[in-house]
Amino acid sequence: MKKMKFTLKSFDVPSVKGEESLVQRVWDVPVELEEFRDLHKIVKAIGVTDQFKDVLKTFPTPEGETPAGFERTLILDSDGVLRVDLERNIAFDKNGVKRPTNVLFSADSANPYEVAPISNLIANLTCNPGIIYDLFINNPEANVGNVYKTRDEVMIELAKILGPGCDVSVELNNPFEKDYGKILEEANKFKEIFSKYRVVIKVPHTGAVTADNVNQLLAGDKKLDTRFDNVSTEGAFLGHNLALRLHEDGFRINFTLMFEPYQTQLALQSRPYFINTFLRHRLKQSEAIEQFLTVYEEFDDKKSLEGLRNYFVENDYLTKADSDMDLTEVYSFGRDIIKYRRFKDEEGCDGLDQMRHNLRLLKNCTIPDTRLIVCSMEGPDNYPDIDKLLTEPEFIDMNKRVVITAEPNYLARFTSTNQVVSYQRRFMNAAEGEA
Repeated sequence: MKKMKFTLKSFDVPSVKGEESLVQRVWDVPVELEEFRDLHKIVKAIGVTDQFKDVLKTFPTPEGETPAGFERTLILDSDGVLRVDLERNIAFDKNGVKRPTNVLFSADSANPYEVAPISNLIANLTCNPGIIYDLFINNPEANVGNVYKTRDEVMIELAKILGPGCDVSVELNNPFEKDYGKILEEANKFKEIFSKYRVVIKVPHTGAVTADNVNQLLAGDKKLDTRFDNVSTEGAFLGHNLALRLHEDGFRINFTLMFEPYQTQLALQSRPYFINTFLRHRLKQSEAIEQFLTVYEEFDDKKSLEGLRNYFVENDYLTKADSDMDLTEVYSFGRDIIKYRRFKDEEGCDGLDQMRHNLRLLKNCTIPDTRLIVCSMEGPDNYPDIDKLLTEPEFIDMNKRVVITAEPNYLARFTSTNQVVSYQRRFMNAAEGEA
């Protein structure tokens, strides 16, 4: 026997006067049997909230519909009016229908030409200064004809392309700006472009980089003269405090530059909307470090440790001042990294130990809506390994907390297989001349 279904219309009460056309959009909102039993003698009318009205003002939507990116929730007023609210939730498509999968997708791009083909399939877009300037505005192959000249021009175009159901995570140009008023002005500019419902401000970890030494990254050899783990308390928590302050001013925060599991617990103290797991460079570096160590262990080749030391300097594990570090220390440092990353066992050999760790933390996190963005992927294995991980019994219930983001063309490659080509050959030849 099929379960009986109830909707707002089942209450058989009028709409609030003046809100009839708005309520018409949500008569089909489902109501659980127990809720209906509890409420049907109390509810005197159906209405909508002020936020409901503001959402429709912000995102003009066809008659009879509510926009994507919003969950339709119910609020009972003391006067017996049951009101429908639209709460921001990128897990929902238009008309309060959930997206097809709990896992959501995002694109790393500021290129309107490559965002357009995927715009209806993603729930978030991520832009940072490197993506905006290096990969698009200053790249003549992408910014064809130099049509887009400023960041704001690009942002405005992306706002037009993306629907209301897609958040936009956009990074501050200078998180080291000492004048919070200027940072707030920049964040409000993004809010003006994307609306308060779509904008998410990306705030990075700052680590050993501070307002006083950041210029070292912009001049000369662009190397920091301070070890990554030689931090001041104020400097290292600059990003955390900035994220928390922006959160308190009403912005949702994408707290970024998370490369090691140990960064996550402290990052969550800033109440972020998104946290991140970066995969690509960390995995490749683990592979390189392990290779240096293996050559040394098998052949007692000290040149391999010298190569590892240079590699550590090149990739900011060490500074130039460490260029003569004792090779025994170099070996120990490398082995500790491999051990922490679980690179020799099943937990981390695929480079997903941080993702596993972060999902476990989110499972026990008191912030129910924080999602994990899995980002920075390349090669044939990263995405398939993530896809398989999310079907494992331990993590399948965490799918609703995961957003997978990559360059649009990287995601595109996983829509195809060799058999797609083989079958298309067969189908097209069979249909030739029949059109």
